[in-house]
Amino acid sequence: MKWVSHIALTGMIAHAVTADPLAAAAAAVGAVIPDKIEGTPERIGWSAWRSRHRGWSHWPMLYLALIGGLMRAEKYFFYDEAFFHILIWLFIGAILHIAEDAVCGKVPGILPTQKIGVRLFTVGSFREYIFVLVCIVFIYVGQYLLRT
Repeated sequence: MKWVSHIALTGMIAHAVTADPLAAAAAAVGAVIPDKIEGTPERIGWSAWRSRHRGWSHWPMLYLALIGGLMRAEKYFFYDEAFFHILIWLFIGAILHIAEDAVCGKVPGILPTQKIGVRLFTVGSFREYIFVLVCIVFIYVGQYLLRT
């Protein structure tokens, strides 16, 4: 998916779950972390970027381990609950990025060498934006139905 799709969908999911704008903003920023770690084709070269795209930076277990480590260390290192909250939602945003990439290609699964996913659309295509729009509408409708 394009970054704009990751940011919009991830932010919307986080806000729907928490009703917290801070969590939504942190998750939206986290939604670009896996791609940002890899660099851009312009900066590192197309072949180098392609060889590592959706590699270890897209391994969900890495972000789950980071969340687990934060949860374990919270009482020792984090005096500011808001800072801890932001870090958790950054990593959740990265996990949502990986899940979103899994519907337009393959990403690492439980093991970093195992690739899972489907290709419902091509990145940057009209179908991608329709998919994101349908997901956002589904979230809004779900929230409405849960409130009534």
